[in-house]
Amino acid sequence: MNPTLEFKISQLPESPGVYQMKRAGEIIYVGKAINLKNRVRQYFHSSKDHTPKVQAMVANIDDFDIILCDTELEALILECNLIKKYRPYYNILLKDDKQFPYIRIDLRQDYPRVELVRRVEKDGAKYFGPYIGATVVRDVLEVLHNSFPLRTCRHDFSFGHGVGGRHRPCLRYQMGLCLAPCTGNVFPGQYRQMLDEILAFLNGKHEDVVRKMRAQMLEASKNLDFERAATLRDRIAAMERVLQKQKALAVSGGDQDVVAVASDGVDAVVEVIYMREGKILGSDHFIMQRAEAQEEESLAMFLLQYYDNAPYIPKEILLGEAVEDLDVMEKLLTEKKGARVHILVPQRGDKKKLVDMARKNAEDIASKRREQFIRQKARTVGACRELAQALGLDFVPRRIEGYDISNTQGTLSVASMVVAINGQPARNQYRHFRIKTVVGANDFASMAEVITRRFTHGLKERHEREQAGLDPDAGSFSKLPDVILIDGGPEQLLFAHRAMQEAGASVPMFGLAKRFEEIYLPGREDPIVLDRRSNALHLVQYVRDEAHRFGITHHRALRGKEGLRSELSAIPGVGPKKQAALIRHFRSVKAIFEATQEELCQVEGISTGLAQRIYDYAAQRGKPSSRPQE
Repeated sequence: MNPTLEFKISQLPESPGVYQMKRAGEIIYVGKAINLKNRVRQYFHSSKDHTPKVQAMVANIDDFDIILCDTELEALILECNLIKKYRPYYNILLKDDKQFPYIRIDLRQDYPRVELVRRVEKDGAKYFGPYIGATVVRDVLEVLHNSFPLRTCRHDFSFGHGVGGRHRPCLRYQMGLCLAPCTGNVFPGQYRQMLDEILAFLNGKHEDVVRKMRAQMLEASKNLDFERAATLRDRIAAMERVLQKQKALAVSGGDQDVVAVASDGVDAVVEVIYMREGKILGSDHFIMQRAEAQEEESLAMFLLQYYDNAPYIPKEILLGEAVEDLDVMEKLLTEKKGARVHILVPQRGDKKKLVDMARKNAEDIASKRREQFIRQKARTVGACRELAQALGLDFVPRRIEGYDISNTQGTLSVASMVVAINGQPARNQYRHFRIKTVVGANDFASMAEVITRRFTHGLKERHEREQAGLDPDAGSFSKLPDVILIDGGPEQLLFAHRAMQEAGASVPMFGLAKRFEEIYLPGREDPIVLDRRSNALHLVQYVRDEAHRFGITHHRALRGKEGLRSELSAIPGVGPKKQAALIRHFRSVKAIFEATQEELCQVEGISTGLAQRIYDYAAQRGKPSSRPQE
């Protein structure tokens, strides 16, 4: 421990507060403590008892700050706010970009739609929710739209739209699923009567709605209106199907969230079962990043981060295991809700069964994530290890660069460079090169040019950064590859390898020939043939194909621009600058030749007379404007 840290620890107070661990001024961890002196000191003593994650964090700490608080509750709130603000690297973070769905009905309209939305706006409409997931909402909406003849179209019915038969009714009207207010034959009061039943249903008065509909069905049957009776029967059946999906349990009728956690070895999976009025409304799972096997801490951090922004806090939260400072967490959630919140760890009974159900679901998801992680690692890092063995390398290549050449009969020749790091594409590091020194279709010379430029520039940049005391690997080209893949056989490889050596670099290089998927090494006549099921072969095939895709895409884009310029160059007065301006504005030759004179004049540098010439040229080529001249 450095003397500065040791001195600061000795000066720590024995009071509640929040501590911020730092590295080079950056906050890497935020925590709270009842006793700051004891808590912070624990990190720097008895390191053998720490998890690998904590040991790695402590090794990176060069400073820390503290913020004193009056109570542990204040410290908990401040910790939550600081984690949310800084998202420190070593904190367990809730990975959650979910937006809960709502049902929206704008009662200000005469014929409102019943629709799913993701955000509550201050627009005067009525919102129901939040619901646990979009599937639940879609089930409810399906029942409502099949049970009540609601409109689903987006016609504007304001200012008299739809009155007097302005629109023809759609197929839903023919099927009896919409009243068709668009025809102008439906009074707002008639539509509102139907909405009142829907509002009662969404407000939880399910039994009242079903009871009323049963009475209407019996009345229609007595009156021999069997068609209406059958319609009501189908509506009742649909509603009951939705209600049956919410499994009733022998627990108290209040609202509960049931929370349990399981680790996948890297992250933690938190399963939440939502109980409303004694029924399972739904469930969801969340990922706590960088949790390792710290399940108790993961659960505590989930409660802190999730309920800070949760749309609803129930009266009771059931946990799979106890967490630190449970009473303080209860106080925090009670304060947020404005009513008493109980956090329980049930040991028996129906509540324990619910917790076990949540834990089983979390363990199942964690197991699947673990298997997926193992498979992904085999396809990436494992493939790099296999490749190192195949190429006879004494190290595992982390950065692989792949190169390819694209042209059309020697014109618009471009080279592509793609990068894979630890077996995964690093698309932000892909690069294009326009071939400058080679004339015609000479892929060998073109490959030699791009390899020369890549290493000449990269080595120069690397030297300049070293001289300036900067990280030599942090430049745009200064980070050199561990291995290079050339798309081609021994001839392409020969040219590329010679160019690299002449540029002053020495990086392992190999070629991948398309016909038999054979690997060639410089100076070796016999190719290396990998097993077709090999992860290493799949990796190099991917890098080769990605280089081809990236190069051909760029080449086609250039070819399209050149074709556009050649079309425009035939028009008198349209030089390179005006061509560029037209291309920037309209994006395509079709759009240019379909533009009106007025639209052409809006382009910088295009006069009225020139706009007329472009317009006339389009007409002469049989591409007249689809819009009338203004």
